[in-house]
Amino acid sequence: MNLYKYVSESVNEKLGTSVNLEVPRNREFGDFATNAAMVMAKTAGKNPRELAAEISPKLAELPFVAATSIAGPGFINIKLKDEFIWDSARHATDVTPAADPMIIDLDYGAYNVAKSLHIGHLRTSIVGDTFNRIAKLLGHKTYSWNHMGDWGKPMALIIAWIERMHPELPYFQDNFDPNTTVDFEINPDELNTYYPAASQFARENPEFQSHAQEIKARFQDGHAGYFALYEKFLQISLDMMNDTVRRLNILPFDYDLGERNAAKYLNDVEKILREKNLIQPSNGAEVIVVKKDTDNAPMPPYMWTDSRGADTYDSTDLAAVYCRKKTDNPDKIIYFTDLRQSLHFEQLFRAADMSGIFKYSDFEHIGYGTINGADGRPFKTRDGNAAGLDDIIDVANTAVNARVRESGKNLDSDTVSAIALAAVKFNDLAHDVRSDYIFDPNQITSFEGRTGPYILYTAVRLNSVLKKSTVAESENYYPITSDERQLLIGILDFERTLYSAFDNRATDMIANYAYDLCQLINTFYHNCPILRDDIDPATRGARLHIARIARDTLAKTIDLMGLKIPAEM
Repeated sequence: MNLYKYVSESVNEKLGTSVNLEVPRNREFGDFATNAAMVMAKTAGKNPRELAAEISPKLAELPFVAATSIAGPGFINIKLKDEFIWDSARHATDVTPAADPMIIDLDYGAYNVAKSLHIGHLRTSIVGDTFNRIAKLLGHKTYSWNHMGDWGKPMALIIAWIERMHPELPYFQDNFDPNTTVDFEINPDELNTYYPAASQFARENPEFQSHAQEIKARFQDGHAGYFALYEKFLQISLDMMNDTVRRLNILPFDYDLGERNAAKYLNDVEKILREKNLIQPSNGAEVIVVKKDTDNAPMPPYMWTDSRGADTYDSTDLAAVYCRKKTDNPDKIIYFTDLRQSLHFEQLFRAADMSGIFKYSDFEHIGYGTINGADGRPFKTRDGNAAGLDDIIDVANTAVNARVRESGKNLDSDTVSAIALAAVKFNDLAHDVRSDYIFDPNQITSFEGRTGPYILYTAVRLNSVLKKSTVAESENYYPITSDERQLLIGILDFERTLYSAFDNRATDMIANYAYDLCQLINTFYHNCPILRDDIDPATRGARLHIARIARDTLAKTIDLMGLKIPAEM
């Protein structure tokens, strides 16, 4: 139930107007406030406070209103009936589906074949996955796309590097038979070294660089041997990607399809572009001019082919849009990538719109900031290299293990991993996706404060209370305390937060709601004893009901973030 929406619509219907409700900082005076009198005063030709005095009794007639009061220049505070809050809370997690459900293609992950995932893949994976879960819960049909780097020069460099190390392999022969079984295995850890080694060698050896360019052309033209070798290390890469997806506990991608798949549609897209005379020559290359007369900032042309006539990152991205239009026919395509790619996506959206492939207004780019170390600089490993995604998770695991040892507890490895994952993911999600943030293993693994472990600990505590109780919960209303009331109102803010997070593309709203809810839960836990011997059965049963509703709401919020609640902490 969306309490805010229900009360807002009821107030507007009663007054015959359309104003927004506000949530007062101090809820002792009211659960909601409206400036309706101030908005309506000019039309009515009255003083706002005088009009508020006329409006206030009308609002008091609403069946869920306990009392109204006037504050300041004409604000009207609205206090809800305790019974209404109690009855509504049992439906807190019954989410009303979106009135106009959409088909949404979500582009995140963007992992690269034969390259280990690094810190730059963390935010796209976490934020993209949480937004995907939110959209699904609201009733939208989503398709997640892992647009892999699996087709261009990097693949050619890897093939060339393997050829340099194993020239005897039959893959490099022009007459290679695709049905040939080749006794050649690639170690996954070794595969991760091929691309950086080949890139460095190519920079120092022009002949190797030139040979890789030849391999790229022949590979993309269908060289059987190159393609067979590519298929071998592609599968190894996909297995490693899936291991990371499982470790991050993100939903499996609907499509692990990248540049290679998009390349199938290049001819179709080129035909459209040429029919519209959108491709123009430029210094040996071919481009699409996307600059407008109204542009004040630089807007380079969109590169269709480079000066060698080869396909580009730009061309396969446009072909990928064409593919998605044909495959899913989405209402929206949303990309989750580094903020520094904003210019590229602006160019892409304009090119797609000009070609008629997809409307500019139906694209979105959610650009994220960087992950920095405690020194404020981009986070790196101890050896000074860019951190791998697994490195980030391992660092968090190490920090959690240290805290567990200090506390004298004995937690199994699965529990430690769940806590470490919560530390990493919550720390990411709690920040505005567009901002940079600090990754400090010691801070994010604390069991206190605004951290993932604190969120899990609160859920574990609720589960423990519900498990230990020998008394059944009671849904019968009883006079609730202030702390119980505040918790129930917080629970009833779940659906509004869900819609706000979706509408604003702000996954941090979910994380911060989880923290605020935990604060209310822990205040309730400390001030409203449940299992203590002196608590009468009626009170105990009612508080167990509140605890169960709170647990269910928190658990659903935790699931939206892709976290796992351990059995103990």
